[in-house]
Amino acid sequence: MTGFICIDKPQGLTSFTATNRARAILSAKKAGHTGTLDPMATGVLPVALSGASRFIALLPEHEKTYVARVRLGITTDTLDITGEVTGECPVNVTSEQVQKTVQSFLGESEQLPPMYSAVSQNGVRLYELARRGETVERKSRHIRISELVLSDMTAAEFTLRVTCSAGTYIRSLAHDIGQKLGTGAVLTALRRTAANGFTEKDCVTLEELECLRDENRLGEVLRPVDACLSAYPALTVTAAQGVRFQNGGELLAARVKGLEQAGLYRVYAPENRFLGLGELPENGESLLVKRVFVDG
Repeated sequence: MTGFICIDKPQGLTSFTATNRARAILSAKKAGHTGTLDPMATGVLPVALSGASRFIALLPEHEKTYVARVRLGITTDTLDITGEVTGECPVNVTSEQVQKTVQSFLGESEQLPPMYSAVSQNGVRLYELARRGETVERKSRHIRISELVLSDMTAAEFTLRVTCSAGTYIRSLAHDIGQKLGTGAVLTALRRTAANGFTEKDCVTLEELECLRDENRLGEVLRPVDACLSAYPALTVTAAQGVRFQNGGELLAARVKGLEQAGLYRVYAPENRFLGLGELPENGESLLVKRVFVDG
């Protein structure tokens, strides 16, 4: 059971718990997810099973899309509606002001991670410090927001569709919008609709996953590792080269058919068996092993 599946994470579960439940349902040796969703959030949670976990960082699609509901006039310690209220403020802003403020966050910027987050600082998770009542200075992160679409605006709430780089905190975005408007703001709902090349259409619930297992239909939702890496060009090596590659040995570029430019390549044995990812450096003379695929 090696490959990727996409779980529709339910509200109330941590990403870790949802991933472990999927691993148990599938009797996989190990499993890991490609990006944490808060317990309050739902939606797209790609899960790497067994040997697929070695390729998480190399998935070519990194942007993620969310649909968030934002409430103005309130702030909390967690930056979402589940936290303790830290302030309230009258909301006297127009829809045009909200639209202009929201659009000002498009593009590249620096974002401060929330205290209630899984970011590690000096070996300790920030949320562990927050639960002890500690607030520490955090390093800002460089993020990129490529899409912000405002809809369903009421007197003090609106829906926001966000497409952004990995590592962007939507809670922090909502908070920063509220600060810029002078009203404060929190998230009241969050759903991830796309991540790492997966969308809602690819999702199954944990209950559906159990049914597919019982009906021996897991092949309908299990995506092979190399299929998730299809953005990289493919090349086929000889049997001898394949053995060397799997043992971690580099291959002379002049002897590998299909090498055209620097970058990552999907490497296959003559029988079309996926061996892993190779990398040709700029002006490199050899194809280096980036990751070897192990089925299991």
